[in-house]
Amino acid sequence: MAGRRGDILVGTSSWADPGFVAEWYPPGLPADERLPWYALHFDAVEVNASFYAVPREEATARWADVTPPGFRFDVKLHQLLSRHAGRPDGLPPDLRAGVETTARGRVVLTPSLEGALVERTRAALRPLDEAGKLGVLLLQLSPAFAPPRHALEELDDLVRALAPWPVAAELRHRAWLHDERRAATLDWFADRQVAYVGVDAPQGRAPTMMPPLDAVTRRDVAYLRLHGRNAEGYVHSRAVAERFAWRYADAELEEIRGRAESLAEEASVVHVMANNNRGADAPLAALRLRELLGQPLRVRTPTSSAARSAS
Repeated sequence: MAGRRGDILVGTSSWADPGFVAEWYPPGLPADERLPWYALHFDAVEVNASFYAVPREEATARWADVTPPGFRFDVKLHQLLSRHAGRPDGLPPDLRAGVETTARGRVVLTPSLEGALVERTRAALRPLDEAGKLGVLLLQLSPAFAPPRHALEELDDLVRALAPWPVAAELRHRAWLHDERRAATLDWFADRQVAYVGVDAPQGRAPTMMPPLDAVTRRDVAYLRLHGRNAEGYVHSRAVAERFAWRYADAELEEIRGRAESLAEEASVVHVMANNNRGADAPLAALRLRELLGQPLRVRTPTSSAARSAS
């Protein structure tokens, strides 16, 4: 007898993207009502702003308050924890003084600074955790974090410090998955109980173009991110709206549906996040994917002004 298939949560990578405001939200919807309106349509979201700055605890408490029971927030870890270059002004104010920087003014991530950022992150996300709404911590690694210069073991202390909260890691350099290294890469994910992030992305020879590999490396959660298939923009554009510009066709979303359902045969929950953030492309793709998965939109009661704006 076949086992129970896991749940599939579909959302987008941000709820406050300028393109969403311009093309998807009802005109005139106040900023503080966007998240409740978003939660009328989806059961989960990726927090994008946390990549640039650790959120305030007051903000995360409000997020928990204005979303329905069962809603999940997947939170991008700070760019420095994800091994991206960052400037001191992206740190909490009291951590900026005395940090080491490179000749270009980029922060050097020391063990003590990493520990402080983890501590601040845990404090900031406590309201979501206490409300049962914290999903996965997303480690969106820099393409510069690549072998042989770097090893995944460099992340061990970070993963341990974030436990028991689940961590998912997205690799951004295809060398991690070359034939001679793929097994060892996936072994690291499984041994550390880090969820491997599969992607739907343009295909080509550029090092940042990851193959469409799916893997369940911890049984309670699997992760899939949709970057669109704009090969030219993905490689050459600096603007996010151009790099991830893609309007998914039904045939492409059917492929993604199949991938998500295959992951759900092994994982208890699968998170699928649309990151094709140009205009309304991401929410439209995510809504259509929900339809293809047979997930009807639940009827919820919006806030009064959101209801007026949507009418």
